[in-house]
Amino acid sequence: MMYQNNCSREQLLKRLYESSFAVVELTLYLDTHPEDERAMQMFRENMTARKSCLKEYACRFGPLTIDTADDSASRSWQWMQQPWPWECQQKGGCR
Repeated sequence: MMYQNNCSREQLLKRLYESSFAVVELTLYLDTHPEDERAMQMFRENMTARKSCLKEYACRFGPLTIDTADDSASRSWQWMQQPWPWECQQKGGCR
């Protein structure tokens, strides 16, 4: 699942949080139901969505996780130059 580049930082973070939550929950479920093909497919879809969100976020706003810090789409080592995700929830917190 690919996301459109016109979504805001907050919308992109929300989609990232949603897909990350689904991945964690499906991981726990699959630990006890490893033969559930539907759950495995949902896991794969949400992992793809999560990776897509992480990559898009790094490209547009700087790396959010170490997984995308060395991505060629990232402009530089920007960990300390960007607001923390919870700072973006405040009005005017994001650049």
